[in-house]
Amino acid sequence: MTTVPDTAARRPVRRAAAAAAALALLAPLAACGSGGDGGPPTINLYYPPEQNLQKVVDDCNAQAQGRYRITYRVLPREADEQRVQMVRRLAAQDSGMDVLGLDVTWTQEFASADWVREWTGQDKAEVEQGTLAGPLDTARYEDKLYAAPKNTNVQLLWYRSDLVQEPPKSWDEMISAAQRLKEQNKPYRVLTMGAQYEGLVVLYNTLAESAGGKILSDDGKKAVMDAGTVRALEQLKTFATSGVTSPSFSNATEDPVRLEFQSGGGAFQVNWPFVYPAMQEANPELAKDVKWARVPGIDANTPSKVTIGGVNLAVSTYSKHPTESFEAARCIRSAEHQKFSAVNDGVPPTIESVYDDPEMAKAYPMKETILEELKEPAVRPLTPAYQSISTVMSAILSPPSGINPERTADELRKAIADALESKGVLP
Repeated sequence: MTTVPDTAARRPVRRAAAAAAALALLAPLAACGSGGDGGPPTINLYYPPEQNLQKVVDDCNAQAQGRYRITYRVLPREADEQRVQMVRRLAAQDSGMDVLGLDVTWTQEFASADWVREWTGQDKAEVEQGTLAGPLDTARYEDKLYAAPKNTNVQLLWYRSDLVQEPPKSWDEMISAAQRLKEQNKPYRVLTMGAQYEGLVVLYNTLAESAGGKILSDDGKKAVMDAGTVRALEQLKTFATSGVTSPSFSNATEDPVRLEFQSGGGAFQVNWPFVYPAMQEANPELAKDVKWARVPGIDANTPSKVTIGGVNLAVSTYSKHPTESFEAARCIRSAEHQKFSAVNDGVPPTIESVYDDPEMAKAYPMKETILEELKEPAVRPLTPAYQSISTVMSAILSPPSGINPERTADELRKAIADALESKGVLP
């Protein structure tokens, strides 16, 4: 995802006033009706583009048997634009939004601003039953559940089995293997995301968690940046200056990385599972030689912890139909519909039992590796100020070749501390 700076992550009143003013000055965002004509209520689902989600909505509407009707309002494709639209409308207390599809890094921010309702009682029990622990962690704030994990995501190592017999267990092993391929004039590059955006923060967070490092304290209120995070900076600098990255590494985002690998430009790729079906279609001959494995660790003997992504479903504080909204959200993220979305839209489930379904085997031949990483995941820092933290982290980490581990750790510690207090980030 991309990020936008947020100087008021812990100041909802000030942000509400600013957003309301922005609405008045720019262009009113029309609230959609919620059944005000006396008929069954309309439950407005604001969710990122997902090709087959309308079929899930249609099925949930059929199951509702006329008690309410869900309408899928498609958010912009870019994550920062999604967030801006929702923040503005919620800050203005817009009642035309009912169920919200939140990036996993937004739940705490929205909960701290009192924009989303807590999940309680049977609603909470149903969400927690069988849901993987990592995705559930992203849905909580101050030990309370504020969202229901709909889908998750995790990066894998994709490698050319015609060039490498066994996947590397550590980043140093991968770098050495790539250097040997380079000496043999074979495809050798290690391709992943290094541009100044959320993808670079995800890469660093994976390295830091894999090294046992802590960016924030356990309560999310203090910048730590301990020895493990310094070791991760050392690893990132080593990788960036090893001669095995793409020339475009410091500007690389997910899709260009995918395209470079599937065109034969690399031996290794660290990227999300969406690359698999794309490669099958674009270069089926190469796809036959591509295998997958857990992302390498810092140490060969210690498994990596890989940063998870995904989308959580939350119910707006300002919804006029909270009971129906919670029911609609439960239906959309049910095991049946998570399997459908996984098979048809390539979004990994958050309910563990779905991975055992026979239909998953063909669509997700890499499902066991995905599940293995999901059971020992890295979660990005859990704090309402995450957007500010991500902004300053990506700026300081870029370009990775310029990292000076100890000095960069000090810079990050100070900048993150300021971001926790909503300082030093442009609005």
